[in-house]
Amino acid sequence: MRRFPPIWALALLLAILPTTGCLFRTRPVEERYSKAPLQESTQQGLIEGINRQAETIQSIKATVDIDSSAGGMKKGHVTDYKEIRGYVLARKPGWLHMIGLMPIVRTTAFDMVSDGQDFKLWIPPKNKFVVGRNQMTASSSDNPMENIRPQNIYDALLIHRIDAENEIAVLENGYETLHDGKGHRVLQDDYELTVIKKSDSGWVLARKIIFGRTDLKPHRQVIYSDDGKVVTDAHYAEYKDYSGFGFPSRIEIYRPQEEYDITLNMLKLEINTPLRDDQFVLEQPPGAVVIHLDQPQSSSIMPTSLQTQ
Repeated sequence: MRRFPPIWALALLLAILPTTGCLFRTRPVEERYSKAPLQESTQQGLIEGINRQAETIQSIKATVDIDSSAGGMKKGHVTDYKEIRGYVLARKPGWLHMIGLMPIVRTTAFDMVSDGQDFKLWIPPKNKFVVGRNQMTASSSDNPMENIRPQNIYDALLIHRIDAENEIAVLENGYETLHDGKGHRVLQDDYELTVIKKSDSGWVLARKIIFGRTDLKPHRQVIYSDDGKVVTDAHYAEYKDYSGFGFPSRIEIYRPQEEYDITLNMLKLEINTPLRDDQFVLEQPPGAVVIHLDQPQSSSIMPTSLQTQ
């Protein structure tokens, strides 16, 4: 059997390509680039914008509608919870008080506070009062209200400044995938600031802040643990003017490790309203089952009335 040299085999293949349609197929591109006008900025300009907002906004007082869900691949199912009315108070450097009301009857679904170090969480429907440190991880309950931690809400609501002494921010020109009015995928350029920080073990990935190019505002913030896992993925949308402050009217907070997400839809928002210390106080209700997360489970769960005997 006669063999053709490699060069002749290649020439023969190129010769027959135009006469057959079995070797290739042309198809339209599904994604397209956005035609929206884009704004320009620099790495320093984006950092200054984040720091300026962090220094200017000292407190917020909001009435919100809360959508939440719990579950995912780990649990094998997802449970969606009805929209509930909520009230949020936040004050720097780390104070937060958030109350959620049950639909229709408007009784308290949960009440939680944090002073930046410790938190308290009261869940009346289950008669649970949870106390612990902000750094403690949540349980794997199907109810997102039992997994939620005030510090997670605070960190998503008020983006922290970039500390030049202990953090380094690196700029990347990336893109985000959007959808147009017909549901088609659209690619749009964005700016991405990757922030690394000093830790006891060296430099670690801290967070990534993604800015939209149409308004140069944060559209997403991804927060990492010291071992590089995503702990919070927050999305910011529909910025509005609130007494001269640009702030997102919808914030979605996803916690992949605990598999729950909470969306805050702003109904009313006041920025830099003076807030008193007593607005961040939550007392243990009589007869509640108290759970101290920093104690062994067997000794941490008991009614409040028994703990005081």
